[in-house]
Amino acid sequence: QVQLVETGGGSVQAGGSLRLSCKGSEYTLTSSCVSWFRRVLAKEREGIAAIYAPRGNTYYVDSVKGRFTISQDNAKNTVWLQMDSLKPEDTAMYYCAADPGPCAWAYTRWNETKGYKYWGQGTQVTVSS
Repeated sequence: QVQLVETGGGSVQAGGSLRLSCKGSEYTLTSSCVSWFRRVLAKEREGIAAIYAPRGNTYYVDSVKGRFTISQDNAKNTVWLQMDSLKPEDTAMYYCAADPGPCAWAYTRWNETKGYKYWGQGTQVTVSS
């Protein structure tokens, strides 16, 4: 059974850092588009970063550019999200998502949930002011 397992969430003060990890089980992340989404309360999930390692492609939304870095370790079958200079508005449940192939689909952007077949259960990030 395919699983994506997120770890690394927690509570931190504004300006601090956290590193989230997404590890694939029964699924190889190497040739997949792997993304991080987040959701605040009842709002829809927001795609914030993605990576397609075979082409060295990374994608970020403006709100996290320069603060968050997505990377991949194929040997560990893990994708990381390094989050620096955290702000209270970064507080959310963070989810990992993956889909085979590049981060490019007809009529679907990389930061849309419908592009992804596999999802993790999420890890909570709380940033206090």
